[in-house]
Amino acid sequence: MTVSVHPEASAEFLGAIAYYEERKAGLGLDLAAEVKTAIERVVASPEGWPAIEGPIRRCLVHRFPYGILYIFEPAGIRILAVMHLQRSPDYWKHRQQG
Repeated sequence: MTVSVHPEASAEFLGAIAYYEERKAGLGLDLAAEVKTAIERVVASPEGWPAIEGPIRRCLVHRFPYGILYIFEPAGIRILAVMHLQRSPDYWKHRQQG
């Protein structure tokens, strides 16, 4: 299954890794591993996570306050955001197009 990641989602993911790594060595890598595991869960069961708005679903990341927001399409999975759950809930909505 094809997984594509919106460029802004990639940037926020890398920013989150850097943030946690600055707080404690290795913590950013822990976040990266947990996000990778969450994406693997999405790929294994793309319709197994609750829809939060229309076709957009959210898979929660273990140990960290993040969720993977994605759309499951015939072409594959399109990740829209690696979202901190305390952030403004609608900041990513412009990413739905394309």
